[in-house]
Amino acid sequence: MEELNQALFLLINASIHPNSLTVFAAKVLANDTIWIIPLGISAYWLYGAERTRIVVLASCMSGVSGLLINQIIALMWTHPRPFMIGLGQTLIPHAADSSFPSDHLTLVWAVGVTFLLHRDFRFVGSILSLLGIAIAWARIYLGVHFPMDMLGSVFVATVTSCLISWREDLFVLPLFYLISRLHRSLLSPFIQRGWVKK
Repeated sequence: MEELNQALFLLINASIHPNSLTVFAAKVLANDTIWIIPLGISAYWLYGAERTRIVVLASCMSGVSGLLINQIIALMWTHPRPFMIGLGQTLIPHAADSSFPSDHLTLVWAVGVTFLLHRDFRFVGSILSLLGIAIAWARIYLGVHFPMDMLGSVFVATVTSCLISWREDLFVLPLFYLISRLHRSLLSPFIQRGWVKK
């Protein structure tokens, strides 16, 4: 399995003399597009209806749960990154920690899958899932992840998203009502001015 993992990595990873535009695009995908998640979630929460906020909270909980599971996996089993074993080309700096699974893809995919599980949000979920695929390619291309890291992320993110959405009444709604009260209390001046929704 590890031989296949490394072989697939070398197929996707940058060449010795990569195209500068491809490298630039990969760096944007790998490092910058992750900010779409907090910005999008914030906008949905501040200006969305109650159902929108519930789905957004479910996506946050799925993402955080996935990241926590990733940390547990890394503590139990350390898998080196490609540059730690001298494999391929590394085009961005990264800490020499465990590569499996990818935190970037876990977060994006968890939010995307959560949206896909709710009918009114499937278009956004599809966009985020496609973005996740692009991020996965970029981080392999730039030399900081293996393909199997990405498959692990997809599995973790999908499981957490499905579980939390399935038991929304147990996991999401109690926290939603608490956060909603805090929202109305802390943002009361902005709500009164109509700058954000109640």
